[in-house]
Amino acid sequence: MSRRQSLSLLKNLGRFTTQTRSVTYMPRPGDGKPRPVTLIPGDGVGPLVTNAVEQVMEAMHAPVYFEPFDVHGDMKSLPEGLLESIKKNKVCLKGGLKTPVGGGVSSLNVNLRKELDLFASLVNCFNLPGLASRHENVDIVVIRENTEGEYAGLEHEVVPGVVESLKVITKFCSERIAKYAFEYAYLNNRKKVTAVHKANIMKLADGLFLESCQEVAKKYPSIAYNEIIVDNCCMQLVARPEQFDVMVTPNLYGNLVANTAAGIAGGTGVMPGGNVGAEYAVFEQGASAGNVGKDTTEEQKNANPVALLLSSAMMLRHLQFPSFADRLETAVKRVIAGGKCRTEDLGGKSTTQEVVDAVISNLN
Repeated sequence: MSRRQSLSLLKNLGRFTTQTRSVTYMPRPGDGKPRPVTLIPGDGVGPLVTNAVEQVMEAMHAPVYFEPFDVHGDMKSLPEGLLESIKKNKVCLKGGLKTPVGGGVSSLNVNLRKELDLFASLVNCFNLPGLASRHENVDIVVIRENTEGEYAGLEHEVVPGVVESLKVITKFCSERIAKYAFEYAYLNNRKKVTAVHKANIMKLADGLFLESCQEVAKKYPSIAYNEIIVDNCCMQLVARPEQFDVMVTPNLYGNLVANTAAGIAGGTGVMPGGNVGAEYAVFEQGASAGNVGKDTTEEQKNANPVALLLSSAMMLRHLQFPSFADRLETAVKRVIAGGKCRTEDLGGKSTTQEVVDAVISNLN
């Protein structure tokens, strides 16, 4: 047999061996009916990236349609009809909302989570093929308690110049978030859950959180469990992030840890996430939308839509549309791996619309 014939034979064999059998998915009757999703475009670049999702969903003919609400972070309260819409639809997609600094105005982001009891925030921080980062093999899921801790907003001025801020930790909420973290690890074939705390100083509050995690851990013997102090956690994240798998945290620490992990894995512009409770879910960019307030990004229309596109893929899985989620996620990863179409935060010069067009062209 000639060398050319051998190569041809190997190529044909490779064509057959690389084919994978499609997964048989058996939907319930009626699952193909288009689902309504509440949409909050948000502030700054929020409308730009939520519009990116709308365009991709339309191009895929995804079985969802959006009910938009005009919401801005400087509003004193959630607009009328918004909560009713989310409670009816069960699902919301959200752009970034500005949170005023000081001034006594409460955060609408926090209010939304409290009103809907979205007790778990989930951020998935992982390396994307083709996107350079300082560390490899990063695949961390940060699960953060979303309703209490320092974010309870219980603070007041005792006397002029002295402010008291209360950190609230309850056994109920601590056990609930710990159970969610272990359940997530179990269902997603994750091997380890790490509890992040500061119980060496806040012995009662963080001590109660740790005790709750320890009790829940005993019910999941197949999943390894360990604990780490939050300051050491930040150092270990920067030094050896690959050691972490699933992390469960109180409210404030989770915000810090998720943003640190996102920065290590490739940046906040590519990390998906969402907030979920027993009944409702709100999907948004995983780590803090640091570019929400950047006027130049908004003016130049070069905000990165990848994080929200990947979050919307999470939303599609939540709605029981796995094939659409896979198509969207695969298309986004192809664009990133190609390296030709990237926004400024990823070292490129592409606009938001150019990224959207590239994703749409890679859908099939």
